[in-house]
Amino acid sequence: MGTSSFARPALSSLLEQGRNLVGVFTQPDRPRGRGRKLKVSCLKAWALANSLRVYQPERINQDDSFELIKKLSPDLIVVAAFGQVLSSRILDIPRWGCINIHASLLPKYRGSAPINWVIIRGEKTTGVTTMLMDKGLDTGDILIQRETDILPEESAGELYGRLAQLGAEALIETIEKWEKGELSPRKQDDLDATFAPPLKKEDGLIDWEKPAEMIYNQVRGMNPWPGAYTYLGKKRLKIFRARIIKKDSRKKSGMVIDTTGEGIIVSTGEKRLLLTDIQLESRKRISADEFLRGHPLLVGTLLGTQ
Repeated sequence: MGTSSFARPALSSLLEQGRNLVGVFTQPDRPRGRGRKLKVSCLKAWALANSLRVYQPERINQDDSFELIKKLSPDLIVVAAFGQVLSSRILDIPRWGCINIHASLLPKYRGSAPINWVIIRGEKTTGVTTMLMDKGLDTGDILIQRETDILPEESAGELYGRLAQLGAEALIETIEKWEKGELSPRKQDDLDATFAPPLKKEDGLIDWEKPAEMIYNQVRGMNPWPGAYTYLGKKRLKIFRARIIKKDSRKKSGMVIDTTGEGIIVSTGEKRLLLTDIQLESRKRISADEFLRGHPLLVGTLLGTQ
């Protein structure tokens, strides 16, 4: 059970191992983009291309979905970024239980956006956890954990890809050891739990009074979605890439201090930030240098005001 591209390496690994995949469950097709055309999930497209049976219940816990899963009689259910919470009666169907791949080192960063929040909050390491699912939100017993460093310039999108692959590797190890009885599930300590709530577009709004490092982490953690942003006049300006300039600034926070061939230098609450990859509302994403050639910015321009 999965929906986003995070689940695809895990499904691919199961298929490569020759596992008998009785079904792939994913979210229903949804209208996307300006044309509101129906778009299939990444997992559905991959599953159909590999001749797997795909099911798309609107609500996984309804009686018809429950009866379908019961009829399929799986030995094990694997869940990765599915987007729906399983009821207790579904969790009880497979004799080997339900294993979830979660993109954090539980109990840290329980919730739906752990990859974004570990970067936004300035963590240096993260990882993946395979766990036995229970009725709580990412509270099940831990089976295997794999840790990795967060690279200094890594965006959430880049880390997402690495953790998806790491999760697939951890899953295969988990299943092999689980079958042999070589794993002892470990309880999570709720006192150590932190949370990674869903991201909202407004979470991307930059407060230039904050230190450059915090804004830099926000930019990385919001890339590619929902995107960190500020305002240039009345237009929203998204920032996808930036660099910290350690030199202190005594200018007003959010003020353009200089423009160079590398980008736009902005004052923050502590140190400066060089904006290198941006997108003005209704325009395409381009380098800051290219932007400046068609849209010169005066030193002293304030960002963040409408």
